[in-house]
Amino acid sequence: MLKNIKRKIFPDRQEETAKLEAQKLRGLVRSIMTARPDEIGCEECYEALDRFVEMKLAGKDAAEAMPLVQDHLERCYGCKEEFEALLVALYALA
Repeated sequence: MLKNIKRKIFPDRQEETAKLEAQKLRGLVRSIMTARPDEIGCEECYEALDRFVEMKLAGKDAAEAMPLVQDHLERCYGCKEEFEALLVALYALA
């Protein structure tokens, strides 16, 4: 019966779209609920990224030394991609 109701409310692909939107909403709420009062934005993270990567390459605990950068990378997909690309590039040069 529940499936019939869902089909009436979300015909065709709309049900899948609604599930994706619900997942995005849950992610947004989770981000809001776990936000830190001292967290940094993308610009600040980007400015510190080279030092963070250098620490990683040196075998140091960058997450402990720069917890705000680590926290931002865990939350921001775009900055995490930049970090990973920089890390891969520098590993290739080493």
